[in-house]
Parts: sequence; structure tokens; C-alpha cells
Amino acid sequence: MSAVVTPSAVPAGVTEPLGLYRDDGPLARVLGAIGTRVALPQSVLTLLAVAPLLVLVVVEGAGASDTVAAVAIAWLVLAGGLARGRPARDRLIWAVPAALRFGEYVGIVWLGTIAGDSSEPAAFALVSVLSFRHYDLVYRLRHQSSVPPAWLGAVAGGWDGRLIVAWVVMAAGALPAGYYVAAGALAALFVGESVASWRRFGRQGHGGSYEDGDEEEAGG
Repeated sequence: MSAVVTPSAVPAGVTEPLGLYRDDGPLARVLGAIGTRVALPQSVLTLLAVAPLLVLVVVEGAGASDTVAAVAIAWLVLAGGLARGRPARDRLIWAVPAALRFGEYVGIVWLGTIAGDSSEPAAFALVSVLSFRHYDLVYRLRHQSSVPPAWLGAVAGGWDGRLIVAWVVMAAGALPAGYYVAAGALAALFVGESVASWRRFGRQGHGGSYEDGDEEEAGG
């Protein structure tokens, strides 16, 4: 019978996994401290943060100006950061990490389309690397009862920091090269640190093939 690897406990310091999955950067954390005074639920405020960006992507598309893009990104960072300070207890709280991922990925690709110069492939390359980061956040906690080190999150910048840097790089005319450099550097960090984490996990006697709990139940 194959071994089933499951976490024994949530690691110290992780009081709310959905908060971890937000992948906030320093700016979002600062805004979250202010957001405790906002009356809206976290999920509603997050959806309101993402909505203007999506509307502008549909209405303006690749023809949006740098200023319009800056306003959309700034509002997403501001409102999304403030939402961090709200309690994670409303009925749609499960949608918050997904909404932030959607806003970040769409924002990065949109900035690439605005820049033109065949920047879309570079944008998708960067999004692919970031999706690995977010997959790792979820499944390392689930299967190892651990989280990536704080230094990796600081280097990654959080969704808020990455969107700001993406706009700066776009406005400076440094695309697509800027996206490719970021994708390559982050991929090396994310994958390298993740591999090292799983090697440590295996050496601690947690080796064996993994079976997903849902698949095990489905198979009887």
C-alpha cells in the first residue's frame, strides 16, 4: 500500500492559511494594518479592488495609456492591501486568494499587451513562474506542514510589489526583456528552494509515494 503523506499540524505563525495564500508583499501588509478600520468584508473589498482592472482590460485593451494602467494597478494594490486587514470570516473569503491571483496575472499580461513589441510571451512566462510559487504555497503547507522561508517571500515581493514593478518596467520601455529576466531569476529561486525543501522533507523520514485524499476516497 502506498504511503499517504499528510501534514501533522499547521506550522507556528500560520494562523489562517488563506492569509498565507494571499502572498502579500510589504506594502500590502502595511495597508492591511490600516484596513482594520474599513467596514467592508475582506472578500467584497478584494473583488472591488480587482473589478476596475478587469473593466479597463475589456474596454481599453492594448490601447490603454500608461496613466490608465497606473491608476488601475494602484487601485488594485490599495484596495487589495486594505482588504488584508479585514477578518477572514465572511462567506466568500475562499475567493480572496483566487481573486488576487486573477488580478495579478491579468495585470501582468495586460501590461505586456500595452507594451507591445511581442511582450505577451514574456508575460505568460512570468505568470507561469508565479503560478509555481502559488502552487508551492498551498501544497507545501498541505503536505509538509511548512511554508516557504520568509526571505523567499521578501525577494518575490508579493503580488502587490510585483504589479508595481511590472508597471515600472513597462513604463520604462524595458519589456519584454524585463519580464524574461524576472521569470528566469524567480524560477531559479522558487524551484531551487522548493526542491531543497522536499529533499529535507524526505530525509526526515516522510518519503513514500503520495496519494491525494480525494483520489483515495474515490477509489474506495
